[in-house]
Amino acid sequence: MTTFLGMPATAPRGVGNLRGDETFPAAAHHALADDQLRRNLRHATTTIRGKSGRVIAELPDWQELRSAGSALKAFVMANLDSLLEQLEARVTAAGGVVHWAADANEANAIVLDLVRRTGSERVIKVKSMATQEIGLNEALEAGGIQPIETDLAELIVQLGNDKPSHILVPAIHRNRAEIREIFLKSMPGVDPDLTDDPPVLAAAARKYLRETFLSTTVAVSGANFGIAETGTLAVVESEGNGRMCLTLPDTLITVMGIEKVVPSWPDLEVFLQLLPRASTGERMNPYTTMWTGVTPGDGPQNFHLVLLDNGRSAVLADPAGRAALHCIRCSACLNVCPVYERTGGHAYGSVYPGPIGAVLSPQLTGVADNASLPYASSLCGACFDACPVKIDIPSMLVHLRNKVSHPAAERAAMRAAAYTMDHPKLYARAQRAAKLARIAGRRGRGLPPPFSGWTASRDLPEVPQQTFRDWWASR
Repeated sequence: MTTFLGMPATAPRGVGNLRGDETFPAAAHHALADDQLRRNLRHATTTIRGKSGRVIAELPDWQELRSAGSALKAFVMANLDSLLEQLEARVTAAGGVVHWAADANEANAIVLDLVRRTGSERVIKVKSMATQEIGLNEALEAGGIQPIETDLAELIVQLGNDKPSHILVPAIHRNRAEIREIFLKSMPGVDPDLTDDPPVLAAAARKYLRETFLSTTVAVSGANFGIAETGTLAVVESEGNGRMCLTLPDTLITVMGIEKVVPSWPDLEVFLQLLPRASTGERMNPYTTMWTGVTPGDGPQNFHLVLLDNGRSAVLADPAGRAALHCIRCSACLNVCPVYERTGGHAYGSVYPGPIGAVLSPQLTGVADNASLPYASSLCGACFDACPVKIDIPSMLVHLRNKVSHPAAERAAMRAAAYTMDHPKLYARAQRAAKLARIAGRRGRGLPPPFSGWTASRDLPEVPQQTFRDWWASR
């Protein structure tokens, strides 16, 4: 059997969670009107930023670690074909079965078929961005299989018939009073006298999930890393639910994006220092679970690895955009982004919100399907400074903006500006006319209609009393 990455096709429409029903500006407008959402986001992101900053400051070689992580990811992208084939060979030799999925439809069909073969009507799930991306839960439900999320935040989102709004903390938009109401309404067997005290809420979820763990024979997970030299898969998490899913069931199915491969064990050392500090503000993850194939009598006795493309080859094909595949899903860029903090994750319309979502989602789907996302940024650069693998998100945003089809009026305005700047006399007259902006519009810093739409959310630079040409001529 031969393997290949596939042609650079984008993720298919009509399946998965990469495209929203609204443009970002429209969805953000609704989010900005939700005061409770904004309070929840501000509290959560401020707390995570503070914790992360403190533990990062403890490492004198943090910048060197970032550079190492960036270099390792660049090496992986340059050698992805051979590393994936090596990973496949090692997983197979260890008793696992590897499946290649070109897109979300193929991946969902593979997983659904594998679950049906076991005879189980229910699966337990470890938190996984890849399975959310492809809409696996919806596909399983349509096939008569009940998926149960075991991560507490993912469980809250699932029981609330909601969608995740953060890469690391999917229920960041919910407060504890809202969570109590969700549990009372949707969690089987919950105490009707349940309070909104966090330990009480966690205990209720633990009771429900423990019974589920012990009675479900199939688990579905994602993977934070796949080590090519040994075929080892790794999942890092904070609650222990992942450890239960990865060890108790008889069958384990892992869906992994092809970019998650790393060459060797020493390379993993770099990422296990970067990821917890940048994501949860911890020195190390409370639970780091690794497994290699099948071990007779210990853990799952059937292991399947689904390697997912779903647009990743299209991202890889763009030299200016492929660094988006370096992302290790830490969410550091979300926690420092002023746009995300005010709008939340749902406004992005994709399972990947925030700055990384603004560059990754348009490339996975094709820019035309997410044309507004590259503009969901102030280009302040905070995301670049926070990224543990140095993804230059601001430059990538500008690159993607240049790929967007601009409105006819905007193209006409740019052509007129270019023509004016190319003709010195006309440009000089335009400079003199620009002085009128000092008395036009909002406090002299806006533009009159129809250009007022542009200055409604930004001020024009103040026009100087004297142009350089006038200054030069007077001297």
